[in-house]
Amino acid sequence: MEIGHKIKRLRLQRGLTQEELARRCELTKGYISQLENDLSSPSIATLIDILNILGVSPQRFFTEQQDEKIVFTHADFFESTNGDGKNIWLIPNSQKNEMEPIILLLPEHGSSEIRYPFEGEEFGYVLDGKISISVEDNLSYKAKKGDAFYITGDKEHKLVNVGEKPAKVLWVTTPSNF
Repeated sequence: MEIGHKIKRLRLQRGLTQEELARRCELTKGYISQLENDLSSPSIATLIDILNILGVSPQRFFTEQQDEKIVFTHADFFESTNGDGKNIWLIPNSQKNEMEPIILLLPEHGSSEIRYPFEGEEFGYVLDGKISISVEDNLSYKAKKGDAFYITGDKEHKLVNVGEKPAKVLWVTTPSNF
């Protein structure tokens, strides 16, 4: 771990000069420079003082942060079967997130697997084709390209392609449970 680099980054984020940080910690500007260039190592007490001035707990300072991935490309996607169709998983490892988006591709007259009741909600947007959302008690709701649907997870349901061409649906569930 490059302690000096992290101290410098935090100092700059707070808009402090080396001289200002040194003065607040009762150290010299030269010593701060040596720390930031990893030419010197601070004592635990000195490091705690510096971190207090920078407003960072030791725990947070020493936690290795992984860069949060924001953009996912086609290379990140993967596929699996879903009834007669297939899922395109848009966010890898999304089961650790609050919501889980997929693209569902259904062939002509194909249907998804039955979604059994769960505590959560689902949202869908029909990107192409015509579908029917079949809900327990033999209820059915139709949606076509450009339509959206929202359903609570407390009812058994599935999607059926009722069109004469493949259907494509953006389908999001929360919590993650596809």
